[in-house]
Amino acid sequence: MDLLSKLNEKIDTLLQSYEKLQKENDELKNELQTMKESLVQKESELLECQENMALKELELEEVLSKIEAIIGK
Repeated sequence: MDLLSKLNEKIDTLLQSYEKLQKENDELKNELQTMKESLVQKESELLECQENMALKELELEEVLSKIEAIIGK
């Protein structure tokens, strides 16, 4: 095999590797974007749950106050 053929083969191999890595990079970028969107959604759900817990805690405090008022009478 002459030098030019070897060089062409190496270049072809490098191009194939580059294209493969470029495709993998694009897939990872898409996966990262999907995960970021999922994280935003989960954070929103968590915030909603925390707000609901705070409301329930207030309701419980009101019920406790009423029970204490009844017992205190």
